[in-house]
Amino acid sequence: MPNERRPRREQKEFDEQVVSINRIAKTVKGGRRMRFAALVVVGDRKGRVGVGTGKAKEVPEAIRKASEAAKKNIIHVPLVGTTIPHEIKGVFGAGKVFMKPASEGTGVIAGGASRAVLELAGITDILTKNLGSRTKINTVRATMEGLKSLRTIEQVAELRGKSVEEIRG
Repeated sequence: MPNERRPRREQKEFDEQVVSINRIAKTVKGGRRMRFAALVVVGDRKGRVGVGTGKAKEVPEAIRKASEAAKKNIIHVPLVGTTIPHEIKGVFGAGKVFMKPASEGTGVIAGGASRAVLELAGITDILTKNLGSRTKINTVRATMEGLKSLRTIEQVAELRGKSVEEIRG
């Protein structure tokens, strides 16, 4: 049977999404040299997400490099049900992204660049607002910075040496 010889495709550990592809032109003596820069987000939709950039002469190669870089920069996002534990503002350069937990059924209310990061992190209910630079790379990195600084109530209690009930008040 010919079907038995075909190698089975392995299930990918992470989903990946290309956020942007930019064409870069370097002017040299003989004319313009074209290159491509790719911005890719990878995540398992269970709380792990990463962002990477890659540059190459061909688009597929740039995407491959970006996804490899993203897999090296994976962070764990604390989730409370389907949303984040508290409000947070992520800042990267001039990019600022405000994120607020939302009740179940709200959905991901976010701009294109932030949406990719939040969906691949496994967040299904969140409200966001882009306050600073609208550049995709700054928005994505600001979203990642915000998610990086999230803490659950248990983590805060442990840091302060108190019980969860003392923090809740």
